[in-house]
Amino acid sequence: MRPVDLVLERATNARKAGAGWLVSCPLPEHGQGRGDTNPSVSVDGGDDGRALVNCRAGCETENVVAGWGLKMKDLYEYNGHRKELRSTPPKTTATVQPCDLENYAEAKGLPVAFLQKLGLRDQKYQGVPAVRIPYRRVDGAENAVRFRIALEKSAEGDDRFRWRTGSKAGLYGLSKLEDIRKAGYVVLVEGESDAQTLWYHEIPTLGIPGASNWKPGYAEHLEGVERIYVVIEPDQGGATLREKLAGCVAIKDRLYLVDLTEHKDASGLYLSDREGFKAKFQEALDAAVPLADLARAESEEAARAAWVACAELAKTPNILESFARELARSGVAGESRVAKLLYLAVTSRMLGRPVSVAVKGPSSGGKSYLTERVLGFFPESAYYALTAMSERALAYSEEPLSHRFLVIFEAAGMAGDFATYLIRSLLSEGRLRYEVVEKTSEGLKPRLIEREGPTGLIVTTTAVKLHAENETRMLSLTVTDTHQQTRDIMAALAEETGGESPDLEAWHSLQDWLAVEEHRVAISYARDLAALIPPVAVRLRRDFGALLNLIRAHAILHQASRDRAADGRVVATLGDYAHVRELVADLVSEGIEATVPETVRETVAALGRLHAEESDPVTIAALALELELDKSAAWRRVRTAIDRGYVKNLEDRKGRPARLVPGDPLPDDIEILPSPERLQGCTVAGDSEGIKHNNLSEPATTAQEKEFFSYPSDKSATVQPPDIEDYVIENGEMIF
Repeated sequence: MRPVDLVLERATNARKAGAGWLVSCPLPEHGQGRGDTNPSVSVDGGDDGRALVNCRAGCETENVVAGWGLKMKDLYEYNGHRKELRSTPPKTTATVQPCDLENYAEAKGLPVAFLQKLGLRDQKYQGVPAVRIPYRRVDGAENAVRFRIALEKSAEGDDRFRWRTGSKAGLYGLSKLEDIRKAGYVVLVEGESDAQTLWYHEIPTLGIPGASNWKPGYAEHLEGVERIYVVIEPDQGGATLREKLAGCVAIKDRLYLVDLTEHKDASGLYLSDREGFKAKFQEALDAAVPLADLARAESEEAARAAWVACAELAKTPNILESFARELARSGVAGESRVAKLLYLAVTSRMLGRPVSVAVKGPSSGGKSYLTERVLGFFPESAYYALTAMSERALAYSEEPLSHRFLVIFEAAGMAGDFATYLIRSLLSEGRLRYEVVEKTSEGLKPRLIEREGPTGLIVTTTAVKLHAENETRMLSLTVTDTHQQTRDIMAALAEETGGESPDLEAWHSLQDWLAVEEHRVAISYARDLAALIPPVAVRLRRDFGALLNLIRAHAILHQASRDRAADGRVVATLGDYAHVRELVADLVSEGIEATVPETVRETVAALGRLHAEESDPVTIAALALELELDKSAAWRRVRTAIDRGYVKNLEDRKGRPARLVPGDPLPDDIEILPSPERLQGCTVAGDSEGIKHNNLSEPATTAQEKEFFSYPSDKSATVQPPDIEDYVIENGEMIF
């Protein structure tokens, strides 16, 4: 009988699993004495006829085999020929002392009896001596096991630990939460041995099983704990842990960093002075610094350093124009407006509601290339770029999204309706709350996943229109599709030098400086602007919010040359509106179909000429020739015109060439965003009472404003910018 058949004959609850089987473990101690009701022992047949047995709960294979009344040799005999037993134990870094409980206790300076009381015991892990460390739930029941198989790290890396199959990492010591809440404070440490050392000295502690294993959901266990002390180890892992904790909104204001001076961790301090440990550790707790204060001081220092690198750029009257010139010199042809809007949009990440953008155009139109080049002017902390993501990646990813842009190259990368729904929720609500049901040792349990925003989105797409719910939440920018633009791009590519390399350090420093400076903006003319915009479409409620946020972003970008209100807010000038209007006036009008895009007018006019000449339906090929475009670019324009009713396709059979004829007549354009001159007539743009000036050469009237209009010489009549409470933006709508 084959070894596999011999095992299956003795085992119970056998079921097929891939190329092998799953059977129940015969050991009574399996599952902490509850047995193995859910088969967890894998049985596979080796190429040489062997039976490969592995208990996923960590039971020793020899004991499992004995439970079936077999011997290990029974797994290695086939057709009367003995197979040599070869096992590959896990690599161990223990070069002298095996990692058993006695040696572990000696290395940590803790009594064996105390560790046994915590549930630690000796156990072999795949034939190697190991210390079994149980993790318990709040109610004291065991829910995970970690094996320590080596006392020290090796030169190749850290190979000291193994999790029992099926275990999920969690906080070590949750069964002590009641005592922690009574004490009113807790010490967070990396790993189990530091926690055991502090428990030995009766200090409320929770262990994090590795710096990279902190999960935002762990914060719920610390609810009601007034002070959370954290021992950050002086290595890359410690830096990772600090970053993760700082991003945890629920606890960041209660975190205090503990400095153990020359000692790496609590265990190291204890082993250096066992008698004086508790007093020294208490001194370290008393001297702990609030993480918020430390982060603020570090941010201020970083801002000072960033300012030195970007001061000249920050004082530039028109930063967007300087950006466009730098981008062009670097070899990017044309697309100045799209590039400026992308830059301004990513800068809006500092606001409570960033402005999201869809960059549209034909395949090979340069959408993704342009987006990548614009993002190069920002530090990586400003955005998170992906080419694609799975349905639930946004919910489960641990990448920070607060005040950051999510960039997805090609909308098709947002896999399915659920992914777009998660993105839409994050954009609209400024956060993501997603409840799932997970399988745990206690059965199915609900878990609430929260992702903090606000988050902006940039997506590139070949589609003329996105999902209707997404389309209204984004500015739609279309790259140029003309022959001239293609010629300019090819000319740029032909340059052997590839263009000049911009000084990205200055641009990155500018964004680093802005990130820690003022983000509140006073728009004194917001009410007048709202009154001048004709309320011709419901969508304007959302678009008006985006317009205000672009004005705010422009003012924040130029805050080195802007005045300040009495409460410190940056005062937006009419020049800020003028520059934003120049970039988005037609986009806002086109979004509500109050204006027909110039490309659509050109396409409909060309179609009308061809149809009048031939009196027959026009083909895409003929229209593309007339417009001097390729067929794919011409078809994109036609689809837009068909969608708006200005062109009709008489061919209703799929796969057949289009037969195009003129549709509804083109309407006259309606001005949605008023000119700066009209707005100036409704508001006073001079100095305002309570406004502090930046003492630059032109404190009240910037050079860029003079490009658009002249101010009255009499500045005696002034207005105070309205309080920020006068209006709020709710779901993109302005509410007074």
